[in-house]
Amino acid sequence: MRLTGKCAIVTGASQGLGAAIAERFVEEGASLLICARSADAINSVAEKLSAKASSGQQIAACTTDVADASQVDSLVKRALDLFGRIDILVNNAGIYGPMGLTHEVDWNEWVDAISINLLGVVYACRAVTPIMIAQDSGRIVNISGGGATNPLPRLTSYAASKAAVVRFSESLALELKEHGITVNTVAPGALATRMMRQVLEAGPEKVGAAFHERMGKLHREGGTPLSAGADLTVYLASDESAGITGRLISAVWDPWPTLHIHAAELESADIYTLRRIVPADRGRSFDD
Repeated sequence: MRLTGKCAIVTGASQGLGAAIAERFVEEGASLLICARSADAINSVAEKLSAKASSGQQIAACTTDVADASQVDSLVKRALDLFGRIDILVNNAGIYGPMGLTHEVDWNEWVDAISINLLGVVYACRAVTPIMIAQDSGRIVNISGGGATNPLPRLTSYAASKAAVVRFSESLALELKEHGITVNTVAPGALATRMMRQVLEAGPEKVGAAFHERMGKLHREGGTPLSAGADLTVYLASDESAGITGRLISAVWDPWPTLHIHAAELESADIYTLRRIVPADRGRSFDD
């Protein structure tokens, strides 16, 4: 029960990873305000979570479009009205955006993906920051993905937004460090969720043959379990990970359950961060 007494907001929690994170948070003792754009879907998840909650835990749902600043303000206000504090923010809401060549896709759809995936994250962080500063504590976990560390042709709005989320998180972590607030980013792996199905339905002509084939193989194999990303998010939201901030951590590839042992070493290193690779990093020299 690592989150007993903690109060959290989880966005995009009506299905997939967001719903899995919310369920794990309830199992770990947190009170929870979850949100998504679909009222029916988010209320259904809240009903199921309430049945799992223990005495003293509060579970509530809110219909919210994270790309709308006024709706995010209302979400944060409701959390304060319910709990009196906000200990944890998980920014999970996200979409793939348009699929296809950048010069051919609908421009408004490209911008919408940036609004949800990046600006929605930034504004939610901005909205809870004064509250967490006043508390002198807080945990912010932003969900990124493969688009942050690998180029994704034909999915450029998704890739650009997810890379931006990581660098924003690194920067915000430095701003808030003196206030006892940590900011980290999770790469949950390739999940067999609605978003993966959208890639498969779009077809190789839209997303590229290689990417479509890779997603098809992962889908047939079941993808990365939702529990991997959910468990890592619990870890980063808990006091167990104290001192770890400004990092992009993979739920699949990184030894995150024991990262707190290396917190001091991480603080003085650029491990688990976005950095430019120069020839010397690959044992080469272009100075000749």
